[in-house]
Amino acid sequence: MTALIAPRFEVVYDGASVNVYHANKGQGLPRHEHRYAHLTMCHAGSCVVRKEGKEVVVTKDTQPINLVANEWHEIEALEDGTVFVNVFAQGKY
Repeated sequence: MTALIAPRFEVVYDGASVNVYHANKGQGLPRHEHRYAHLTMCHAGSCVVRKEGKEVVVTKDTQPINLVANEWHEIEALEDGTVFVNVFAQGKY
């Protein structure tokens, strides 16, 4: 089970909200869903993104992943020192 963490940094810039997470192995965002889509990407370390019907390991070299509205997903760090980022439209929480 993924241990929930809070964003290390939360930035709003020109209509986009950016949440930056610093996670250790096993930490991240447990299974949840939103009424809005958002983009997720990994900047350091590695994490697994699980969503309906898929499971993808992502690193700094992986294309950002679009997580569509109303579809469950979770993000879990696979190693200490992982940094991942979620980007979504301002005002969507």
